[in-house]
Amino acid sequence: MKFLKKLDHIGYAVNDIESTARRYIESGWTMSEIYEETIQKARIAFLTKEGFPKIELVSPGNYDHSPVDTILKRSGVAPYHLCYVVENVMEAMEALYEEGFMPIFMPVESIAMGNRKICYLQSLQIGTIEIVEE
Repeated sequence: MKFLKKLDHIGYAVNDIESTARRYIESGWTMSEIYEETIQKARIAFLTKEGFPKIELVSPGNYDHSPVDTILKRSGVAPYHLCYVVENVMEAMEALYEEGFMPIFMPVESIAMGNRKICYLQSLQIGTIEIVEE
């Protein structure tokens, strides 16, 4: 995991972005636009506030069989991943695989991340992480 450059955001599974974001906005946070991620079958928005890590709100929206539904059924509304910046997603995914991480899906471009490549991976010791290319 030594090639993980920095923390990009903390990802929260939520039922409804607008209702969750409202609580943060009332406390001085700013919300990005809401992105429709058809490949990931999710709606995504980011919350920012000076001095705090960026938060990603991820909801199933109206997508059938969204992976976010599974997370919500298992854990409810909760943080479920940390996202780290890497130089090259493919190289990082392969190196993490050698360290025991299993890719949840192959890298894809993310609209919410400025069309940069992302990949989610799972480890029994660490949990779920996301990597995003610089």
